[in-house]
Amino acid sequence: MSIRIAGTGSYVPDKVLTNADLEKMVETSDEWIRTRTGIQERRIAAPDQATSDMAYIAGSRALEMAGVKGEELSAIIVATITPDHVFPGTGCLLQKRFGAPGAFCFDLEAACSGLLYSLEVAYSLMRVNRKYKYVLVCGAEKLSCITDWTDRNTCVLFGDGAGAVLLENVDDDQPGCVLASDLHADGNYGDILLMPAGGSRMPASEESVRERMHSIRMAGKETFKLAVPSMVSASRKVLEEAGVAPSEVKLVIPHQANQRIIHAVAQRLDVPEERVYENISHYGNTSAASIGICLDEVVRNGLIERGDYVLLTAFGGGLTWGALLLKY
Repeated sequence: MSIRIAGTGSYVPDKVLTNADLEKMVETSDEWIRTRTGIQERRIAAPDQATSDMAYIAGSRALEMAGVKGEELSAIIVATITPDHVFPGTGCLLQKRFGAPGAFCFDLEAACSGLLYSLEVAYSLMRVNRKYKYVLVCGAEKLSCITDWTDRNTCVLFGDGAGAVLLENVDDDQPGCVLASDLHADGNYGDILLMPAGGSRMPASEESVRERMHSIRMAGKETFKLAVPSMVSASRKVLEEAGVAPSEVKLVIPHQANQRIIHAVAQRLDVPEERVYENISHYGNTSAASIGICLDEVVRNGLIERGDYVLLTAFGGGLTWGALLLKY
């Protein structure tokens, strides 16, 4: 028996916020944003659209691709830093909408590395206990609701969206879709990428709202310096563990945080840019949704086939980072 990717899905909101739009909101320019990040536009969810709404659409598309009904799900894992509520978990909200009473559900918070963490957790659970037939993993974010739209250094980066992957336990002798994984965290750097208020350390108050402490704060230069070597190291480890050369990888799908980071990682891994998937110009940084959206696009556009090696790598707040080598 093995575990395979049975379906993928994604969703991005209809509203497009371009660099030209941002020029009217903060002191910035299209050229400044494009040359430093590679982003031209991003999607923004409607005011009445929550993270679970986007996750539901992405998840439904993954189920539809696989021909699986919601009631067949064994578990639902949602990677997000923007849940609908502190509790109940977003996974539980999805369980209700999918009509999946037999599924256990939880949210996982690992910022931009969330989908990788969630895939590793789901895959490990399914290998240990074969009763889990279908597990839906969603990465979904409404970052627009925690973005400080007066901060020109961060507001240009983020967008909203959702990606989903449906894993299935199947009866065959294949090795399974996750060939190797390497995940890490380092809380010593937790203060360079965070949202200061809203938790037990700094509950909501008049002062926290006035000081915009419920928005993303990021030390950009420090994050860049740590992201590239961390993603490269994790990627090299999984390739070595699986005995796969970089030249054998069909596509590298990195977290879409910054085009400079993406290109630096590709260069250090000695992977041609044409084999590194990018959609950052259209969506910006969607945190835990990023890799899921990319994976769905490459599947639906026929850019990978069954048996291809696909390398996923991410870096995010926590700090968290890692890589997974998939055999699709």
